[in-house]
Amino acid sequence: MTKKIFWDDPYQTSLTTQVIRVEGPDVHLASTIFFAFSGGQESDAGSIGGHAVTAARKEGTEIVYTLDDEHGLAVGQEVDVRIDWARRYRLMRLHFAAELVLELFYQSLPGVGKVGAHIAQDKARIDFVWTESIAPLLPGYTQQAQAIIDANLDIVCAFEDEATERRYWEIAGFSRVPCGGTHVKRSGELGQIRLKRNNIGRGKERVEIYLTP
Repeated sequence: MTKKIFWDDPYQTSLTTQVIRVEGPDVHLASTIFFAFSGGQESDAGSIGGHAVTAARKEGTEIVYTLDDEHGLAVGQEVDVRIDWARRYRLMRLHFAAELVLELFYQSLPGVGKVGAHIAQDKARIDFVWTESIAPLLPGYTQQAQAIIDANLDIVCAFEDEATERRYWEIAGFSRVPCGGTHVKRSGELGQIRLKRNNIGRGKERVEIYLTP
């Protein structure tokens, strides 16, 4: 099983590891810092052995990286893995912002159900089932989220079950939430949060999440 360093240290931007499997353009690594799309969070951007990663996907607990057809990497070869840190850090911040807002919804809107989410480097979104416009409630949620951000609280991330790679994040006194994404260490790293409603159809609501700077 590939060791996922991005959980041990989501701030690490480079790594030297070994190729353990090659199938045409697809390679598997002994360890990795390169996150693959999961839970709505987009994949990192970067390179393996000097070759740009064109796709990264999860297969069970494994991660498969697609490079160019002529990458020439071989099993046992030592390679450098590098990620685009600016992109990763934006994804980390927006991912946790979305998790924070969603948890505030769960705690105060009985019966709300998430039906989708997407975390990109410019914004995050949450789609959920709700019969009324969420717009009148957004100023209150923004204020609550900003208060948690401004408190600069510790965010603990760990395994719920290491064998199955089930993980969680927790802010003491607020919530403990199952999640396998990458997270910042402290809530204050998010900066200023802004929420915007987007109507996506009857009975469904979308909230878009933005951070500055």
